[in-house]
Amino acid sequence: MPAGAVLAALAGVCGCAHKPPAFNAAKLSEMDAAIHHAIAASNCPGGVLWLEHRGRIYTRPYGHRALEPQPEPMTPDTIFDLASLTKVVACTPAVMLLVERGQLRLDDPVARFIPEFTGGAKEQVTVRQLLNHTSGLRPDVSTRPAWEGYDTAIRLACAEQLRTAPGAAFRYSDINFFLLGDIVRRVSGMGLEQFVEREICRPLKMHDTGFLPPASKRARIAPTQRVGTNWLRGTVHDPTSRYMGGVAGHAGLFSTAPDLARYARMLLHSGTLDGRRIFQPATVQHMTGVQTPPHLDARRGFGWDIDSGYSRPRGRLFALGSYGHTGFTGTCLWIDPFSKTFWMFLSNRVHPDGKGNVLPLQSTLGTLAAQAVTDFDFTHVPGALVPRAARSGAASLLPSSPGTSRLRSGNPASGNPGVPPPKSSAMQARDRMTSGVRP
Repeated sequence: MPAGAVLAALAGVCGCAHKPPAFNAAKLSEMDAAIHHAIAASNCPGGVLWLEHRGRIYTRPYGHRALEPQPEPMTPDTIFDLASLTKVVACTPAVMLLVERGQLRLDDPVARFIPEFTGGAKEQVTVRQLLNHTSGLRPDVSTRPAWEGYDTAIRLACAEQLRTAPGAAFRYSDINFFLLGDIVRRVSGMGLEQFVEREICRPLKMHDTGFLPPASKRARIAPTQRVGTNWLRGTVHDPTSRYMGGVAGHAGLFSTAPDLARYARMLLHSGTLDGRRIFQPATVQHMTGVQTPPHLDARRGFGWDIDSGYSRPRGRLFALGSYGHTGFTGTCLWIDPFSKTFWMFLSNRVHPDGKGNVLPLQSTLGTLAAQAVTDFDFTHVPGALVPRAARSGAASLLPSSPGTSRLRSGNPASGNPGVPPPKSSAMQARDRMTSGVRP
C-alpha cells in the first residue's frame, strides 16, 4: 500500500484537535525498504510496522504471516506471540496496579507473598528488585530434564541460589517475572491472565490481546516454530511459559499492532485513553523512569529498558529517557514521551526454522522512526537523561546476533528461551537481548 494511502486512512484516528504534521515520506520509504530487505534475507517472514506521532500514524503489513506448512500473507490484524513484551504489557502493569491500590509495596520482600522463597539471602529480595532485574537471580530455571506444571516452576524458582547480592548487579531474568506473575495471582486472588484481561485489556479495548488465545483466532495468529510434528500457533513459544501452561509473567501474551498502539497511547497520555483512566500519572512516571541503583551502568525502569546495551530500538536519535522492550520471537516496542512518538515492529522471526535475525533491523527502524518525525528537534531535548560514560570493570553478555554472544561493557543479562524446549546458554543470551535486554 502506498505511504500516502496509509497516512490518509489513519491521520486523525486518535481524535487530535489539530492536524498532525506529515511524516518525512523519504524516511518512511527507507523503513519499508529496510523491512523488505530483512524479508529477502530470510531474517523474518514478514511483520507489521506501526509508527505514531501526536495522532499521525503510519502502519502497514509486510511479507508473510506463515511460510509453512503453507504460505499466508501478513495482515494488519495478525496476532503475534509477544514473548518478553509480556513483561511490560501484562506483568509490570498488573503489579503496578496492585501497588497503586495499596495491596503490595515495592519494597516488600518477595517472601511476604511467596513464603517458600527463602534461604541464601533470598529473604532480602524485594518486589522492586524483581521489577528492575537486580534480584541476583540467574536468567532462567533449567528446562532439562523436562518438567511440567505451574507449581513446579515456582518450586524451582524458590530453590534457586542468588548469583549476586540483591541490588548489587543488573541481570535480566525471566525468573524475576514469573515470580511477579505469581505474586499478582496470590495478592489478587485470580490468575494473571484473568487479572490482565479484567484490569488492562478490557478497559483499553484491546480485544485481541491475552494469554491462551482461543481457537477462533488461530487463523490470524503468526506461527513460530515446529515442536515435534506440531506448529506452535497460539501456543507460546517460550519453553518455560509453555511448561507452566502458557500463563506466566515473563512470556505468554499474544497481541496485535493496533492493540499495542492503544496501550502505548495510554502511557503517553499519562495513564488515560478515551477518557478512561487506567493508571495515575505518577504510576506511569514511576514505571517508566529510571529505577535501577545509581551505581549500575544499565538504566532500567520497572520492566522497561531505558539505557542499556540492549536499547537497540531506540536507534541513534530518540532521547535517553525514552523506553521500550523487545521479545525473542521478533517483537519490539519503543516509546518516546518527549516527542510523543512510539513505534513498533512485530514479527515472527523464529518462523519457520528459528534462524531469523531482526536485531540490526530494530536499530535501523528506531533511527528512521525518529528521522520521520518532522516537527521535533531530537538534538536538544529538555529533561532527557545525561549520557553515561562507559564504565570499566563490569561486563554483560550481549548477543551480537541470534546464536552468538559477546562480552561488552555493561551489566550481566540474558534471556528468554526458544524452541526446542531445552535452553542452551546461547539461546538464553539472545532472548535476553530481544527481550528487553533488550531484554
